[in-house]
Amino acid sequence: MADESIVRAPSAAPLHDALLPFEVASLDLRGRLIKLGPALDELLAKHAYPTQVSKLLGEAIVLTTLLGSSLKFAGRFILQTQTDGPVSMIVVNFTAPDSLRAYARFDASRLKPGQTSGELLGKGHLAMTIDQGADMSRYQGLVALDGGDFEAAAHEYFLRSEQIPTRVRLAVGEELRGQGGPRHRWRAGGLLLQFLPKSQERARQADLDPGDAPKGTAPHVVGEDDAWVEGQSLMQTVEDVELIDPDLSGERLLFRLFHERGVRVFAEQPVQAKCSCSREAVAAMLARFTPKDRADMVENGKVVVTCEFCSSVYEFTPEEAGAV
Repeated sequence: MADESIVRAPSAAPLHDALLPFEVASLDLRGRLIKLGPALDELLAKHAYPTQVSKLLGEAIVLTTLLGSSLKFAGRFILQTQTDGPVSMIVVNFTAPDSLRAYARFDASRLKPGQTSGELLGKGHLAMTIDQGADMSRYQGLVALDGGDFEAAAHEYFLRSEQIPTRVRLAVGEELRGQGGPRHRWRAGGLLLQFLPKSQERARQADLDPGDAPKGTAPHVVGEDDAWVEGQSLMQTVEDVELIDPDLSGERLLFRLFHERGVRVFAEQPVQAKCSCSREAVAAMLARFTPKDRADMVENGKVVVTCEFCSSVYEFTPEEAGAV
């Protein structure tokens, strides 16, 4: 059996497109750190998104990876927004154990310089769905979006659905390197921290606002545990540049944050940009339409289907599509 008490210096070698689970046992904290590089760049490069849309979609991809990577079975975690903002829809799929795909719909005429994530999203809802497969029921949590960003939505989700003290940090940025000529790349990083004490008493949280309590009713107040207060304070010191820095390893960043308390890292989990579409899957999708609908899809003597996630184009003759 391996010695779980082994202490070593944090790795200086940065891991790109890898999620790093960790534990701060002295504070009853567990978390996950993600650093995305080539995979994020590939996901965003498949579409000609304006910069602010790419950044917003990147935040959604980071959040989806942090949450979806907790799946312990062969399933999917789906994050989807529907809002009245300039970016009206975002869909990100994480298929366990490591595959990501994503796309966004937006109205270019409503985009303005300097818009925040909350302004781009607008009002609507965020749905987070766990799909366990065809023969299993789905679990879905909904969070209202009212001008807030993805970090705020994640905090609201955990408060109302999971009731686990949780904090999330997301960062997305552009990288320009001049070696061999200017090269633009997208980078992103995220940190999820949860307070998971063994004692249920220490994990208690205040009741949610009932909304219809009689006037003058004192709110239910539960003081935050000192360990959780310290964990949040340490997390607040993380800067965006640290999360997206391609030369700073996840281990070194975690060591910066928690070395005084002691931090234990677990095996990294690689992630990749990988769409699940295929010619066979598209053909099966077409077969679900009525013959009339398939006939209406014929243009210039063929049926053309473009995957919204990866922009792959599939062409079928009318005979292949069952449109005759």
